Amino acid sequence: MNASELIELFRSGGKRFLVVGSSENGIIAGLDLEGRLYAVMNGKVLNRVNPAAVTGISSRAGYLNPGGDGLWPAPEGTTKGYQYASGEWRVPPGLTGARFLVVEQDSHHARIEAEIDLINAEGQGIPTIFGRDITVEVKPETLTVKVIESIRYLGTRSLMRNECLLAPWSLCQFDCGPGCEVILPADNAELWDLYEPSNDCRYERNGMIHLKTDSSQRWQVGIGPNVPWIEFHKPAESLTVRRSALPLMAGQKYIDIADAAPDIAPLDKETRYSVYSDTGSFMEIEAVGGCPDVVEPGTELSVTIITEYQNKG
Repeated sequence: MNASELIELFRSGGKRFLVVGSSENGIIAGLDLEGRLYAVMNGKVLNRVNPAAVTGISSRAGYLNPGGDGLWPAPEGTTKGYQYASGEWRVPPGLTGARFLVVEQDSHHARIEAEIDLINAEGQGIPTIFGRDITVEVKPETLTVKVIESIRYLGTRSLMRNECLLAPWSLCQFDCGPGCEVILPADNAELWDLYEPSNDCRYERNGMIHLKTDSSQRWQVGIGPNVPWIEFHKPAESLTVRRSALPLMAGQKYIDIADAAPDIAPLDKETRYSVYSDTGSFMEIEAVGGCPDVVEPGTELSVTIITEYQNKG
């Protein structure tokens, strides 16, 4: 899909959008679409796009996954997760219905924010502001996107770790198929399975883990805090995408993001990155922030994520 086609989808769906950089090389942000970010190089959209999500509306009848790069609250499941407040998996309506506002903007930078009330699986309400501070840098064959992902707690009561786990979680989606893979400088001790075993899609070579994201199997792995980056390869389009999450602020700690049942307590699995592969021909390279022992009123949980797109096709 090219950028003009995506912009036309936003217009036909009656949804606001923002261009950071240019529609030739930059980011198209869906202000009425969960604040999703779509990277563009040479007029071509690099991320997965779901046209039905851009023109339609998610509801109780079904979730329309927009693709792009989204900001979600972590964890997904467990007693502290935000996808099971109703007992069954769903994306929080506060997120699907969010309307992001542009609070800062210049030619290659913008900050967008939305107030989003969250409810975890134990019924704890957590009022927040989601923020995405976006900076783009364009060079020949390379687009670098730096996003400071943040969730600011608006409540008036301090929340202990046994009441609330909360971290910003960026999920960057791509179409994928045969030949696609993710590589990372790690050994198997730094990875663990979050769904079905990924052994058939994983191998180690020269100090690098290779994860096949060819849609042959549904799996997700968590990746520990010692891994500096993860990198997606899509050879059919000569596309390489590297994600680096900068170290956490002092006092914060990585958390378990697992999509576990809402009656299961979180594990002590410190997750800095995750990779998800779906049989529906898409995948995600994900990066996660952290949470302190106590979330005080006004606390801003943030993580800086640098995503470097190289397209030599």
